[in-house]
Amino acid sequence: MSTPHEPEGPRSPDGDAGPVDVFEVVFAAVDGVGEDVVRMTRTSATGPGGHPVYEDATGIVRAEISDRGEVRVLATGGGQQPARVLRAQAVA
Repeated sequence: MSTPHEPEGPRSPDGDAGPVDVFEVVFAAVDGVGEDVVRMTRTSATGPGGHPVYEDATGIVRAEISDRGEVRVLATGGGQQPARVLRAQAVA
């Protein structure tokens, strides 16, 4: 009998062995100047790469974040333009 497998996700920066529940994902600003920071929390979903999916408070911005901190932005509606991710920072 197999047990449900929780996807491996990024690990907490404070050395905790558990997965990261909150990230700040930094995007290039739409106007090309500066940055936009979006706080994202872990959901129960898994992305196409098998990593946890995180979303902002509105549920509009969703991204799969790997255990190496790689970010794949996921479309949540038609006509969305992919945003350029600069970095993801785990929030302890």
